Amino acid sequence: MTDPAPARLVVLLSGSGSNLQALLDACADPAYGARVVAVGADRDGVAGLDRATAAGVPTFVDSVKAYATRDDWDAALAAHVAEFKPDLVISAGFLKLVGSAFLAAFGDRYINTHNALLPAFPGIHGPRDALAYGVKIAGATLFFVDAGVDTGPIIAQVSVPVLDDDTEETLTERIKVAERAQLVDSVGRLVREGWTIENRKVRIP
Repeated sequence: MTDPAPARLVVLLSGSGSNLQALLDACADPAYGARVVAVGADRDGVAGLDRATAAGVPTFVDSVKAYATRDDWDAALAAHVAEFKPDLVISAGFLKLVGSAFLAAFGDRYINTHNALLPAFPGIHGPRDALAYGVKIAGATLFFVDAGVDTGPIIAQVSVPVLDDDTEETLTERIKVAERAQLVDSVGRLVREGWTIENRKVRIP
């Protein structure tokens, strides 16, 4: 009996690609059960694309401004991702909200990570908002993306204590470390063990 083929991951990013690098490193171990088959970005010249190229992974860029409408961009992005037949699509610092065409194709296998404990502090300033509120525990949430903003079914969460002398920058950096570890661990479990989503509850056997 042969081992199953590794699960196919397409990673979308907008920046340096530190989460991508963590996934590439994990995928180097055959026991992890996955490989990154393509990396897409919404802009040229970002370091994450260089990381992909260095690892021999195909890349593509779909810039919103290259299309007449946002819907055209969304459809093109969905088509590009589909070419690589992914089992999971991972937003690793992808700073664009996808639309209906993309979600119709990948909504039950498109995952994103957020630097707060959802449903608290959604949006782009999670750590800042958590500090301003005075919480004692912050963290990161991994979830399946839906049509809302950070509202999809939650896969995993990790807590990060807020220290008395924390700034937005120091808290954000500590969350990133926990967030990256959670992403790598959870993606591995999803591809090796599978998952179900029922009544917003994500279960990994």
